[in-house]
Amino acid sequence: MYLVDVIQPTAAEFSSLRVKVGWGATNLEMAQRSLENSLFHVTARIDNKLIGMGRVIGDGVMFFYVQDVVVDPDFQQQGVGGALMQEIEQYLSITAQKGSTVALLSAQGKESFYARYGYSERSGDPLGKGMCKFI
Repeated sequence: MYLVDVIQPTAAEFSSLRVKVGWGATNLEMAQRSLENSLFHVTARIDNKLIGMGRVIGDGVMFFYVQDVVVDPDFQQQGVGGALMQEIEQYLSITAQKGSTVALLSAQGKESFYARYGYSERSGDPLGKGMCKFI
C-alpha cells in the first residue's frame, strides 16, 4: 500500500519520475527552484520510494494551476492519481476563494480523469481554447 503525504519531493525524485513517464529529464537546479516556488505539494510513496506526485502553482490568490500530477507507470490504474487529486482538491477548497481560477493542462487522453474533479475542456467558446508555449 502507498502512503500519501503533503511533502515536497526532491529535485532528483521529481526529475526521475518525469523521465519514467516520458516527459524527459529536467535540469536539477531548475527543478529545485520550481519545486520551492510551488504553493502545494503532494506525494505518494511505497517504502519511501516516490511513485507519484502532484503540485499546485500560481499566485495563491486569484490563479491556481494544477501541475505535474504524475504516477510511475508501474503503479498507474491503482488509485494513486485519484489519491493525489483528492489532496490537491482539498487544498484548493480551503485556499481558492470565489472568483479564483483553477486550471491545468491535461496529458492527451487523460481528460476524463480530470473531469471527475469538475474540470472541463475548453471548446473555444467563449474563452478561447487556451494556449501554451514550451521553451
